[in-house]
Amino acid sequence: MFGIVRPCRHRLCGNLHREWMSHLCGLCLTLRDEHGHLSRLVTNYDGLLISVLVEAQRPEVSPRRRAMACALRGFKGADVLSAHDEGARLAAAVSLVLAAAKARDHAADGDGRRLVTASAARMATRWDAAGARGGSAVGFDTSVLTDAVARQAALEADPTRGLLELTEPTETAVAAAFAHTAVLAGKPHNAAALGDIGRFFGRIVHLVDAAEDLAEDRRRGAFNPLLATGTGLAEARRLCEDACYGIEVAFAELDLARPALARTLLVREVARAATHAMDGAAGIRHVASAKQEQDPNKQQSSHCDGICDCCQCCDCCKCCGDSDGDGCCNGCDCGCN
Repeated sequence: MFGIVRPCRHRLCGNLHREWMSHLCGLCLTLRDEHGHLSRLVTNYDGLLISVLVEAQRPEVSPRRRAMACALRGFKGADVLSAHDEGARLAAAVSLVLAAAKARDHAADGDGRRLVTASAARMATRWDAAGARGGSAVGFDTSVLTDAVARQAALEADPTRGLLELTEPTETAVAAAFAHTAVLAGKPHNAAALGDIGRFFGRIVHLVDAAEDLAEDRRRGAFNPLLATGTGLAEARRLCEDACYGIEVAFAELDLARPALARTLLVREVARAATHAMDGAAGIRHVASAKQEQDPNKQQSSHCDGICDCCQCCDCCKCCGDSDGDGCCNGCDCGCN
């Protein structure tokens, strides 16, 4: 799976982590039910933000269903987002189209990854078609995504383009998908702010991807927007920080019925991902918190990268009496409050 928003479970109180897993597993199973088993390859962490945003705006919780045991859940069953939910279906459609673009991009780079084969190119075509059908079923025209992908290639071929011109197609594509969640949730007045959040998020995703690939792209002589525009990491970091602030400001304008998970992912976890990517590209290594060093046997999540300070929230909850982390305390910044 790919995507930049990958919270360790120790940064989410129990309720929020279950909600997040419900959306992640719901996206995976929606892809399976709507488009076949192979489409589950496109399940990604960022795609589930779409169904999270739909649910955040609704007065009622999105429908769930019981899923069978899965290895990624420790061979446990779970209540996951239903494939009948419009948010899950939109997330699946967008994930398919963007995954098709990613596969073609790797093929064009000739980077030798597993998906870069002739059969993968044919699969990308099928994913595009499946995404278009899925988007149409929930009133979303995925041509805004495919047009953005085509425009991206043209922009990258022009050496006079600036960095923000190169990030524009990604910004436009994500803005359209995020704004459509307001339509599905019956809150069209949220569309403008969600579009802004999508643009800023798309910019961050583009810059994070560029930063993470910087050393390898430099070694291989492959296209990288930072190298192509002569943008240093300090400027890329500043642009990410500005975009994170923009997300925070726009998020405050939203009319949401249940904002906790959406706020945690879009405001806190996006900023964390951007910081880690820029630090990593600059050779700055994060170390575990003092609490982790004192307790090296503390259980780590499969989503934990091993270098984060991910135990602060659950420790705080234990300090205030929520020993199992299932509820929420008033003293931590976990986003549940």
